[in-house]
Amino acid sequence: MKLIVGLGNPGTKYARNRHNIGFMAVNRIAEDHGFSPWRARFRGETAEGRLGSARVTLLKPSTFMNLSGQSVGEAMRYLKIEPEDVIVFHDELDLAPGKCRVKVGGGHAGHNGLRSLHQHIGESYHRVRLGIGHPGHKDRVAPYVLSDFAKADAEWLDDLMRGISDGAEALAAGDGPGFQNKVAQRMAPARNQGRSAGEAAPRPAPSPKPKKPQEEPAAQSLSERLQSLANRFR
Repeated sequence: MKLIVGLGNPGTKYARNRHNIGFMAVNRIAEDHGFSPWRARFRGETAEGRLGSARVTLLKPSTFMNLSGQSVGEAMRYLKIEPEDVIVFHDELDLAPGKCRVKVGGGHAGHNGLRSLHQHIGESYHRVRLGIGHPGHKDRVAPYVLSDFAKADAEWLDDLMRGISDGAEALAAGDGPGFQNKVAQRMAPARNQGRSAGEAAPRPAPSPKPKKPQEEPAAQSLSERLQSLANRFR
């Protein structure tokens, strides 16, 4: 059994916030992999299903970000699992937008959701760090993470969610590199990136036509040469 947690804040007000990218990730997994409908459990919402051979419970805590550990701890106790069986999706300021990294253990780096998890279940759980970029100054962090993604982010955000869904089975199986490879395949730049919309790819220059060899005068037959020689002595 695996418990895959998305961190975020509950309610439509926060649904598109950068801080809610963890909710977005588990929502996409549930939708694409045929999980059960979401229902209220463990101070959050859960959905059940399978990823490959692994039985999985998805969890979105409803406790707000800074109390996420309460929900996760309750779910772990009921499911009788250890921190090593928990995978947490969360936003990461220290990664560029669209970057994705898998990590086990370590500090919480000031992230309120991770701080709560550390308090309730320790630090030896698995994490999927989803880059949202940094606003540039620590005083701007709170309004930045609690604001919606910009329209310009829509394309890479959708590609990231597709990659997460593609790699979900590998992630549940403990194959972090395989998961990241699936994400990277979705995030790879398209061949036409950088061209304006509707602009066709440049056509290759036509190959020059081969020049026709100059026609050489037809060789004279032996009889013609003899006749020409005879005419000289007339």
